[in-house]
Amino acid sequence: MSEVSNAPGAPAEIRAAIVGCGVIGRTHSAAVREFPELVITALVDVVAEASEALAAKIEAQGDPKPAVFLTLAEALAAAPVDLVIIATPSGLHIQQALEVLDAGKHVVIEKPLDVDLSKADEILAAAKAAEAKGLVATVISQHRFDPASRVVDEARRAGRFGTLTSAVASVSWWRSQGYYDSGAWRGTWAMDGGGAIMNQGVHTVDLLLWFLGRPLEISAKTALLAHEGVEVEDTAVATLTFESGALAVLHATTAAYPGLTVRLQVMGSKGSAVIDNDDLAYFHASDAADPSQSSAMGILGGGNQAAVELAKYPDDTVEALDPTVYPAGHVRQYRDIIAAIRAGRPAGVTVRDAVTALATVRALYVSATLGQPVLIADVIAGKYNNVEVRTGGAPSHPGTREEVSA
Repeated sequence: MSEVSNAPGAPAEIRAAIVGCGVIGRTHSAAVREFPELVITALVDVVAEASEALAAKIEAQGDPKPAVFLTLAEALAAAPVDLVIIATPSGLHIQQALEVLDAGKHVVIEKPLDVDLSKADEILAAAKAAEAKGLVATVISQHRFDPASRVVDEARRAGRFGTLTSAVASVSWWRSQGYYDSGAWRGTWAMDGGGAIMNQGVHTVDLLLWFLGRPLEISAKTALLAHEGVEVEDTAVATLTFESGALAVLHATTAAYPGLTVRLQVMGSKGSAVIDNDDLAYFHASDAADPSQSSAMGILGGGNQAAVELAKYPDDTVEALDPTVYPAGHVRQYRDIIAAIRAGRPAGVTVRDAVTALATVRALYVSATLGQPVLIADVIAGKYNNVEVRTGGAPSHPGTREEVSA
């Protein structure tokens, strides 16, 4: 198991409650078990069978059986809890996070932050106040902690890519009709908040913003092409302009049978990198000791500078295990979360980071709905709060665009 040392005087255990005991709740449970100092004391789910089943599994694994509750309020009132993990449908995230912070507990929110930006100011203020008290408020963006992502981030921070000029991000996945039919909330604007971009692509959006900086404007198109009975998009494309002047192309789909890879290319005036399915497929920086070691062969899997760079970031998670079963990325992020709790510092991923990512996704949907470019700052400021986004293009009859955007 992974270990994080305790700061002097810190409690030996951090008692955790998981709210939402579905697929992602079980992922968090598996990640938490990697840390002896994290103990699950409470499980919350409106479906009692779900929380009971997870509690029984935790007990069968040799850990104390957590108490089960139907509501977060009941758990906060009755169970010993230091940290609350929110793994419920996306549309409940901010509401529940505010409840947790008001109770004086640390909070981990599964991605995305929410589906609605109208409470962005409220959650930002609550997170800032919590951090002033030494509380951690963070959102899962586990791919920031992948070794490949760390290599690219450190290189761009050090200026090794020169001027970052552009990026291409593509999430080319497949989701069956059964996936969308598996829950009444899936594929709805109200609870899912979107489709291929909001759910499958939000992590890639986060990495894109992390590498290229503050986004200014986005222009997008969305479509529903391979699924039925779904409100949200299964295919989206967009172009983004960043404060630095860099440009990016963003693509996400759940209609790429049988499912391809997630690929992020970052390009600059002195170097470039490619992350493919979380692996550093290619890396070149002109300051390399032996630049000839970095070439197109990197993309073909030959020995190159990518292997040299990755060696600088040893990873002690169990990479040999199936990542769909073993949540290596979540484990890496929990290592940072525990360290932040121990040190009384902000976590590596902040609520503000998540607000910017959510605003970018919302701006994409607004742009696709209105058929026009949208400024990210306008979305954050609430200019488009009253726009009811939809899948597809701009309205076909004259005057609607102006009426909707007013």
